Amino acid sequence: MTDSKYFTTTKKGEIFELKAELNSDKKEKKKEAVKKVIASMTVGKDVSALFPDVVNCMQTDNLELKKLVYLYLMNYAKSQPDMAIMAVNTFVKDCEDPNPLIRALAVRTMGCIRVDKITEYLCEPLRKCLKDEDPYVRKTAAVCVAKLHDINAQLVEDQGFLDTLKDLISDSNPMVVANAVAALSEIAESHPNSNLLDLNPQTINKLLTALNECTEWGQIFILDCLANYTPRDDRESQSICERVTPRLSHANSAVVLSAVKVLMKFMEMLPKDLDYYGTLLKKLAPPLVTLLSAEPELQYVALRNINLIVQRRPEILKHEMKVFFVKYNDPIYVKLEKLDIMIRLASQANIAQVLAELKEYATEVDVDFVRKAVRAIGRCAIKVEQSAERCVSTLLDLIQTKVNYVVQEAIVVIKDIFRKYPNKYESVIATLCENLDSLDEPEARAAMIWIVGEYAERIDNADELLESFLEGFHDESTQVQLQLLTAIVKLFLKKPTETQELVQQVLSLATQDSDNPDLRDRGYIYWRLLSTDPVAAKEVVLAEKPLISEETDLIEPTLLEELICHIGTLASVYHKPPSAFVEGSRGVQHKRLPGSAGSGETVESPDTGSAAGVSDAPPAVIPSQGDLLGDLLNLDLTPPATTGPPPPATSGMQLGAMDLLGGGLDSLMGDESEPLGGDLGGSLGMGAGFGAPSAAPAASFSAPVSGGLDDLFDLGGGVGMPMGAYSPPKTVWLPATKGKGLEISGTFARRAGVIQMEMTLTNKAMSVMTDFAIQFNRNSFGLAPAGPLQVLTPLSPNQSIEVSLPLNTVGPVMKMDPLNNLQVAVKNNIDVFYFSCQYPISMLFVEDGKMERQVFLATWKDISNDNEAQFQIKDCHLSSDAASNKLQGSNIFTIAKRTVDGQDMLYQSTKLSNGIWVLAELRVQTGNPTFTVCLKCRAPEVSQCVFQSYEAVLKN
Repeated sequence: MTDSKYFTTTKKGEIFELKAELNSDKKEKKKEAVKKVIASMTVGKDVSALFPDVVNCMQTDNLELKKLVYLYLMNYAKSQPDMAIMAVNTFVKDCEDPNPLIRALAVRTMGCIRVDKITEYLCEPLRKCLKDEDPYVRKTAAVCVAKLHDINAQLVEDQGFLDTLKDLISDSNPMVVANAVAALSEIAESHPNSNLLDLNPQTINKLLTALNECTEWGQIFILDCLANYTPRDDRESQSICERVTPRLSHANSAVVLSAVKVLMKFMEMLPKDLDYYGTLLKKLAPPLVTLLSAEPELQYVALRNINLIVQRRPEILKHEMKVFFVKYNDPIYVKLEKLDIMIRLASQANIAQVLAELKEYATEVDVDFVRKAVRAIGRCAIKVEQSAERCVSTLLDLIQTKVNYVVQEAIVVIKDIFRKYPNKYESVIATLCENLDSLDEPEARAAMIWIVGEYAERIDNADELLESFLEGFHDESTQVQLQLLTAIVKLFLKKPTETQELVQQVLSLATQDSDNPDLRDRGYIYWRLLSTDPVAAKEVVLAEKPLISEETDLIEPTLLEELICHIGTLASVYHKPPSAFVEGSRGVQHKRLPGSAGSGETVESPDTGSAAGVSDAPPAVIPSQGDLLGDLLNLDLTPPATTGPPPPATSGMQLGAMDLLGGGLDSLMGDESEPLGGDLGGSLGMGAGFGAPSAAPAASFSAPVSGGLDDLFDLGGGVGMPMGAYSPPKTVWLPATKGKGLEISGTFARRAGVIQMEMTLTNKAMSVMTDFAIQFNRNSFGLAPAGPLQVLTPLSPNQSIEVSLPLNTVGPVMKMDPLNNLQVAVKNNIDVFYFSCQYPISMLFVEDGKMERQVFLATWKDISNDNEAQFQIKDCHLSSDAASNKLQGSNIFTIAKRTVDGQDMLYQSTKLSNGIWVLAELRVQTGNPTFTVCLKCRAPEVSQCVFQSYEAVLKN
């Protein structure tokens, strides 16, 4: 009778009966009772109450009974640690049993009992078993070390078990070697920096010897270990490859993939002109092909690995195209993967075969597969230029089938073919336009719109086609809306007279009726480009497009290298590095192929150490320059970006009725007589003032426009400052779109010798903002907050608050580019926000910057002429005295003045907060609005910034 009878009883009072049977004198009855206990435990009943009785049954010579008791012990030791200690003596005794199976069983069970109290008692028995005469016991003990290390790493190191494990690599028995390698690899994984597997040529030789004789899983452990070794030269590399190659014919697919991994890695070190290199390439193909005759799940794993291999070395499988042809009964996941590899292997030699297959696939019933097949035809055209014409005609045949999803995919790929081969296949556009009405997918609609916009000059009714899309503009997806906006602007630039109304309509829809920020921003950019400089608009929008590359979906090379080192593991199936999906405390090591890792680069972050000099203040909010994602801080600071729409001219006027483009149209047509932005002047304020901010506001801005662009650009603020130091007008430093609703605008001022950072904080979010703090990155002049950011009350939604932050110049110093760049982090209860701004260097001009005449003369002569820089300040309508007074307000002091031939020469000095002196000669010719300023300084890099301050002070 089978053991199933033990699972059928559900009597009451069973525990009591079992207790009696376990204490019976009859061996058979004891064994039956233990089996019943194990059966109850297996189905989830709590039989922990029988712990002492079961442990008493350990004292037996019967191997079967001992195994059952050990099984029970492993399960309940954790919940009954005090009782488990009773079993320790038996373990110690069993480890010295004459029967090696019992010795191994004892040491295996010890490793599985994860109870801290017991571990220290297990060290002696384990030490004996590691040196046991029987290899079966030694191999079991090796794995036990890894388990014990997981429970108590320190204990294993103190007891010297790691050294014993390393000795086992030299064991005469291959299975012991394999288990020792497996245990050391497991321990090394959780301690990436420890050099446990100290691989050298002698060790490698022992491993390769053991490789031929151990079990298949033992072979995998050894091959994985070999893959972590870097050979000294190509000869050693070849020798290892020769000894690993026989594993390629193994029946177990895991062994095959592990062998492929080792060979792929060591091939990197072989010279390509070596005969053996070619032989090895030929040997790698058959085992990979054989893997494709396994069941679908194994095929999929093999295909995912082959996909990586083909990206690294397409030559391995270049003659094996046929094995990747799809079978009718392949599951969809295998079909899609095969299709991908077919494209990667497509070449001039086999393209006819591939295209015939793909055309066949495009008539299948599986929609996903058909889509991918159509897309694959397009990829072939882009990859193999000679086949492009054949591919295009194949795609046109497919379009004639009028199957909706086939047509849509075909249009998407034809767009890419146009990008790759401009002015070659545009004759097919007419056929595409016939299918316009059947397009209902965003990607296909967007592709068709791109084609119409790009080739508008070849399509007679392009404006009608685009207008038909415009009717349902708000129902389209963002992708289509953006493409439509660009296409209509392209059309306008190509056919300005016929499409002016159309472009006004789309700009109005994009900027006024849309709540999508991307669409609005693009709309405003086009609008301003067209209204201020149509020639520039033409250069930007109709610029030459770069050709698209043939392989857009290749894995990035460094990631590919790492994935090749993980062939045969989950990473190679996911196509992601282990660090992306392995959680927990284990350090995941990044692996590289030997050829490319030779440069000595590390896989750490590219910018370590650059912030090392930061003072040990609280943790820095700002990373060092160049460490910010995509250099987030290098924002374009002038002029500040506006997020709101341009103001309506009058509340009652329909915007569509106005000429949104101002005088842009006439100049586009070639008539430059009317100034750009003419019509917009007083109403929209779009034409003027959108490039670099003009020195004086354009006349058109003088018309009072409520909430208009002059508010956003702050053109009116801070112009007339008759007394004191010059302070620039406030600009937006952090727009609300980047600050999660927090907008910061600000400027710098110097008052009574103290630099002030004056900010307006505006809450444009829906929630209250609190807990404000500020921190600066290191900068050229050591600017740092002299105190905390004082925002005393919570900032409610739609509320603004003015804050003045005093600054000092005793912070850490690092040269910035430009010199006066300041990177700032502001924290509140929502997040930390980064921005950068530029302070006028005049804020650093100190009050004691007036030199004595004699000192000035001596210093001027002493500074080398190489350090002299000359600049011109244009459109400055001031007398020399007025200029001197203005400059003195900003701590630029006039030391002497002389007049030569009607030209006033002012000799001036100023001193920066870090002690650098700047000497100047300012030449003012009566009636000439151009001033010349000559600057001399021992640190010539500040001259440009000082000149900018001269210009700003004199012109404002």
